[in-house]
Amino acid sequence: MKRLITGLILTPLFFWIVALSPDLVFLLALAAVGLICLYEFFGILAARFPDFENLQRNPAGYAAGLFLLILPSHEGLFLTLFALLALVLTLRSRDLAAVLPLAGGLLLGVLYIFGPWRAGVSLRAIGPWWMLFALAINWAGDTFAYYAGRAFGKHKLAPRVSPGKSWEGTIASSLAAMGLGALYLHYLSPATPWTHAIALCFAANAAGQVGDLAESALKRGAGVKDSGDLLPGHGGWLDRVDSSLFSVPVVYWWISQQWFPR
Repeated sequence: MKRLITGLILTPLFFWIVALSPDLVFLLALAAVGLICLYEFFGILAARFPDFENLQRNPAGYAAGLFLLILPSHEGLFLTLFALLALVLTLRSRDLAAVLPLAGGLLLGVLYIFGPWRAGVSLRAIGPWWMLFALAINWAGDTFAYYAGRAFGKHKLAPRVSPGKSWEGTIASSLAAMGLGALYLHYLSPATPWTHAIALCFAANAAGQVGDLAESALKRGAGVKDSGDLLPGHGGWLDRVDSSLFSVPVVYWWISQQWFPR
């Protein structure tokens, strides 16, 4: 019930911010969610590497994420410089054996969360309804997977990573995403062949399901159940957007290839 209530409260706000709000409001919302997710990501790693508690309070990682979000160009140079900074920041670690995982985790966290959001800014510049599609395609799929898995799930998808996920839920998620997504794309881009629309829906949903498993692997490896508790019934914000972090770059890349009339 908490999961449903949270969804009903967030959905209208999410729709307005993604599809109708001014660009600055959208950017600020992405930045806010990104900062919360990065904090939760560091919290997951801190459960495995206690020194991450210091990085969780260090503003450098959050500043780097925000900078990546608004950087006009030269992303490669920025990432190179930040990788060097990440290594320098971890030199104060009490355990030098932790320098490598700390530096790697700091760099991964910024790229994992703010990299996809940067792609989201570019995707929304193409059209707000494309960004809405990239986010909603997996949220709809997650809903079908959750209820179909509870009702019919018998065959485990990845028991070591996420024991609650089933092949039945995965198939329901894919079918729902392809059906609902193709219908959405029919109105968004009427000139697009059905085969192209279904292929994009499948790719976006598959990427999102892999993203969900990837975050589950991080949590299981660290011995935590949820990334946070800010969203009743869903866990943390990272738990809510983990699939979108994978699907948004895929949709942006697909659309940027100009395979869809715009």
